[in-house]
Amino acid sequence: MTEVTRSPKGPGSVVGRIADVLQLLQDSMPIQRRIVRPGDSVYQVGQAFGTLYVVNSGYYKMVNLSGEGREQVVGLYFKGDWLGLDGIATAHYTCDAVAMDTGEVWAIRYDALIQAAAHTPALLTALHEAMSRELTRDHESMLSLCTLPADARVAGFLRYWAHALAQRGQRTDQITLRMTRAEIGNYLGMTLETVSRALSRLARGDVIRFSEKGRRDIQIPQVDALTAFIQSTVAPMAAAVH
Repeated sequence: MTEVTRSPKGPGSVVGRIADVLQLLQDSMPIQRRIVRPGDSVYQVGQAFGTLYVVNSGYYKMVNLSGEGREQVVGLYFKGDWLGLDGIATAHYTCDAVAMDTGEVWAIRYDALIQAAAHTPALLTALHEAMSRELTRDHESMLSLCTLPADARVAGFLRYWAHALAQRGQRTDQITLRMTRAEIGNYLGMTLETVSRALSRLARGDVIRFSEKGRRDIQIPQVDALTAFIQSTVAPMAAAVH
């Protein structure tokens, strides 16, 4: 039996939090809705900062240039996430924010947000919470890249994607990845071939299944099986250390 994970939609859930923040923004200040399509840039590195963006729908990747001039995927964003926080400190965006499918972002002038927050403290709380989640995400991503073997990193990536969907009340038993294997490898710090081999091993172990529709459509019978797989690959490393 496959698993269809859905998060509760009450006020204490992620779905509820996102809905509350979006409603708060609509009620408190001017918002410009912007439709984007795959490959569109929400903003680009070096562009003057002045606007924050809140994801209302779609999937987005944050892309930076490495020291060698290569593009590096450094973050993934879903409904309710904030884009553009990287521009606050330097007054310029430090990455490209790129849409991975058709979606909608809400553009919010940063100065207008700060002014509105003086009368509506909940706006400032929402901004601080978004910053905190960004820091936590960066820390977890770095920890994964530094400590997990390749197969576990790919399994962790799939679990992260499924978990993000589950938090937003969407099904997780079958997901459509909005990234190529090369992009996944770029994000995880490995080659396309390594990603493909890891996915094949996960499929052979029936942790995932490939849909007949295409190689980006992946079935996950049990999300917990991804966690078990990660633990099984990490355990031998931990035993070797001790």
